[in-house]
Amino acid sequence: MNLSDIELELKDMFEDNYTMLRLEGGHALTADTKEAAWKQVLYYYRKLRKVAESVSETEVKLTLPEQFTKLKRRFTIEGVVDIVTEQEEVWMYDIKTHDADYIRSNKKFYENQLNVYAYIWEELRKEKLDQTAIISTALPRSLRTALETDNPVYINKETEKWEPVIPIDYDHSKVQETINDFARVVDNIENHTFEPKPVEGLYSKLEGSNTTFATRNCSNCDGRFSCSSYREYAIQSGAKTSADFKKYYEEYRDEADQEAFINANLSARDQLPDTSGQ
Repeated sequence: MNLSDIELELKDMFEDNYTMLRLEGGHALTADTKEAAWKQVLYYYRKLRKVAESVSETEVKLTLPEQFTKLKRRFTIEGVVDIVTEQEEVWMYDIKTHDADYIRSNKKFYENQLNVYAYIWEELRKEKLDQTAIISTALPRSLRTALETDNPVYINKETEKWEPVIPIDYDHSKVQETINDFARVVDNIENHTFEPKPVEGLYSKLEGSNTTFATRNCSNCDGRFSCSSYREYAIQSGAKTSADFKKYYEEYRDEADQEAFINANLSARDQLPDTSGQ
């Protein structure tokens, strides 16, 4: 794979960042997983290079302070976005790791969030704004499959089909509704009111995906360790003994993931310098 000078610098940054994260977290990736992560970064850059070069402000912190719940609790809404100015138009981008199909099928969730950000930008900061959009960093499955073949024609075809930028309409009339939703969450947290999703809901397929709610959300939720719905879900899925339950509460989704994690970290350990004599 031929890389441009900028892409070579990007590769060095990727390696430096990976090394830092591995040292901080104590975890390593298998060679295949690391290579897949690098390809995601590379093709994300290639697809969105023009957007990246047009960014006028990056990681802009937006703040909506002095909000109050019905129970008079004070809270602040904060978010981070990127601003692009191109051909006299100002775009606000919010970057997400979610896949593009999922975002398109659940636009309302993203509209609510961007409505507040747009309100802060226009009404509080008094800045011009023409459009808001979500950028999906996840590579589509078809492109990931193409990358595994190393076939340039196949890869180019799938890259051209990939649409990671999803325009989102914003409506200032819905801003207060979203703020009220935040307020209800704040009161629930402070009142220690945590109602889990009904167990039936854990089996439901997410819009725009064949993945269940439990697979996509519960496996990434620290709260599953004390969630009655998730425990019932585990029982209904066949967990009867403590050993059975273990697989539902550990970090890995399947034995292949766990084996890959262990092998990668054993390999990384063997590569560490010997400091026993120091």
